Amino acid sequence: MRKILGLLSAFALLSCGGGDSAPEPPPPVVITPPSAAALIFPDNNTECNEGTVLNANQSSVTFRWTDAQNTDTYELNLRNLSNNNTARTNASVNSAEITLLRGTPYEWFVVSRANGTNETATSPTWKFYNEGPGVENYAPFPAEVVSPARGATVAATGSITLEWSGSDVDNDLSDFEVFFGTDASALASIGTTTESTLDTSIDTGTVYYWRVISQDSQGNTSQSEIFEFRVQ
Repeated sequence: MRKILGLLSAFALLSCGGGDSAPEPPPPVVITPPSAAALIFPDNNTECNEGTVLNANQSSVTFRWTDAQNTDTYELNLRNLSNNNTARTNASVNSAEITLLRGTPYEWFVVSRANGTNETATSPTWKFYNEGPGVENYAPFPAEVVSPARGATVAATGSITLEWSGSDVDNDLSDFEVFFGTDASALASIGTTTESTLDTSIDTGTVYYWRVISQDSQGNTSQSEIFEFRVQ
């Protein structure tokens, strides 16, 4: 009987998890998302007059930004505001040398990335003019949409206030001409204003397109992208 009880006790120990247990899995690795960089140069809304002139049409400019926390690589995004061509440059440090067209407006921003996570952080967007040969007065930067936002759907109220923002290196913006309509390839002028807003009529169930031509005191002009919105 004692032998039987001993065997039963041993079986009970094995059945209740006696003996060696499996090791616990290691805790998951937590990757801290990167933070956004602060832009340094070229400065916002200015003429970039630093760099190396390569020829009559091009110069080399070194873009700089601050180190961002928890960041392994950076992606510099650059857009030519004259033709909307974009370019991306990857860097492992907080600077990148880029060849630019002279006498041309650009905008740029930096995306911070970290290994092991898809989360990113994006800096503010800055605009500048790359210095050109013999240019004494620069055209305004192309206007940017404020309201209604690009692709927005708005209520059918019979009229709407178009709003945009404009800037100029020389600080001599004089007026804006607004083009508006339902055919993006045939927009009609609806007025010129010294303000950055203009009211216009709208109809229900319609998609509208509009753009702004900015002019400075010297007669230099720039044309914005085409913006669009839908009326319910």
